[in-house]
Amino acid sequence: MTERLVVIGGDAAGMSGSSQARRRRGPDDLQIDVFEKTGWVSYSACGEPYFIGGEVTDLTSLVARTPEQFAARDIAVHLGHEVMSIDTSARTVIVRSGGTDRTESYDQLLYTTGAAPLRPPIEGIDLVGVHTLKTLDDALAIKNAAAQVSDAVIVGGGYIGLEVAEAFHHLGINVTIVTSGDTVLNRTLDPEMGALATDAIRKKGIPVITGRRVRCLPDDSGRVGGVSCDDERVDAQLVILALGFAPVSGLAAASGIPLGPTGAVAVDDHQRTAIDGIWAAGDCAEALHRVSRQPVNLHLGTVANKQGRVAGINLGGGDASFPGVLGTAITKVLDIEMARTGLTVDEAIAAGFDAVAATTRSTTMAGYWPASSPMTLKVTAEVGTGRLLGAQIVGGPTAGKRVDILAAGIWEATSGHDFSMMDLSYAPPFSGVWDPVLVAARNAADAAMSGV
Repeated sequence: MTERLVVIGGDAAGMSGSSQARRRRGPDDLQIDVFEKTGWVSYSACGEPYFIGGEVTDLTSLVARTPEQFAARDIAVHLGHEVMSIDTSARTVIVRSGGTDRTESYDQLLYTTGAAPLRPPIEGIDLVGVHTLKTLDDALAIKNAAAQVSDAVIVGGGYIGLEVAEAFHHLGINVTIVTSGDTVLNRTLDPEMGALATDAIRKKGIPVITGRRVRCLPDDSGRVGGVSCDDERVDAQLVILALGFAPVSGLAAASGIPLGPTGAVAVDDHQRTAIDGIWAAGDCAEALHRVSRQPVNLHLGTVANKQGRVAGINLGGGDASFPGVLGTAITKVLDIEMARTGLTVDEAIAAGFDAVAATTRSTTMAGYWPASSPMTLKVTAEVGTGRLLGAQIVGGPTAGKRVDILAAGIWEATSGHDFSMMDLSYAPPFSGVWDPVLVAARNAADAAMSGV
C-alpha cells in the first residue's frame, strides 16, 4: 500500500528531505506532497542581497529547482497552499488555498516551516517603504523600491542587515545602519571583534549608529520618512528591518508537537519529533551544539539542507543521524570579511567550560605581499587541555573563509597545540609560512595551558 508523505514548507529543508526520500522510495511506495504558502520553492535566500545590489541580475537564477522539475521526479509541489492545522491523532492537515480549506491525510509528515523576520511593535512599521527580507518576492520589492530612493536605513546590525547595506552602497544609495547593540554582529562576535568590524565599515563610508533602539518610524504623508531612535532621527525613504528571525513553530505548538527551550521544534538526531510520524528540520527545528551540548536554533542554509537530508534519508527507509552544529557563519561588507565558529569565551564559560581566549593580529598573505591586508583572529580554548572551543575572524579579502579550517579542528575537539602543527599549504600570495590560523590556535592553547 502506498504511503503518503506531506511536507509543510518548500524551501531548503523541505525540498532536500523530499528529494532524499524520493531517491530511496519510488512513487508506488511513497506519494510526496509539498504544501508551500508562497509562490516559490527551493530558492537561495542567501543570494537575495546580491540580487538587490546587482551582482546577481536574474532573480530566477536563485531558484535551485522549479515545481516542474520536482514534478518530473514525482514530487508534487502545491504553491499558494498554507497548512492551517495538524491533527496528529487523525494524521490529517487542513490546507487553505484560494480562501478554501480542505482536509488532507498523511502517513508521515515533515515539518519545515522555516523562520520569519521579527517585526516588533514599532510605530509606523506598516508604512509604505518599510520592508523585511525573507522571500524572493521581498527581494524584488526591495530592489524596485531602492531604484526610487536616495537614502535608506537598515535597522539591525546582523548578517542580513550588513549584506543589504552593502547592496545599497553598491547602488549609490546613502545608507545608514542603526543597531541597538554596541557593535554590529553583537550577537555573533565578541565586543572587541565587533568593534573592529564596526570601525572598518564606517571607514568604508557606511555610517553605523550603535546603542540606539528604534522607537518609531516617522510618517511622511503615508510613506516612511526615516527612523527615530531615542533623541536621534535619520531621514530616509526606505527602511529595512533586519532584526533577526524567529522559528515558525506556532503551528507545531498548537498541534501538540513539543517545542524545545529555544522555541523551535524539539527533535532527536534523526530529526524525529516526540509525535510518531512527524519529523522536523531546518530553521524551525532545534539542533545540538557539538561544543556546548545544548540545543540551539540556527537560521543557516547549511544546517537546513543537512537536516532535511537526514530526515529524507530516514523517511526513505535509511538510517542517518545529524551530528550537530558549530554555528559556523560568514559574511562581508565590501572587502571586510567577518566569520565565527564554535563558542565565544563568554558562551564557553556559560556552557560550563573553564575557558580563555587569545587574540592574534596577522595578515592575509605574506606581510610583504602587495595585496596583503590585516586580519584579526580570536580563538577560545579550554583551560587545562588547550582544546579549541571557538574562533572569530575579522579581516580583509580571504580572511573569513579561514574560519572553516578552525571549524574542522573544533569539530574534532582538537587541542590548539596539535592543530598548530597541521600541514597547511604555503606560498607568499596565500599566507605567511605560519598560516594565521595555526598561530592563533597555538596562542590560544598557550593561554589555556599557562600556569597549569
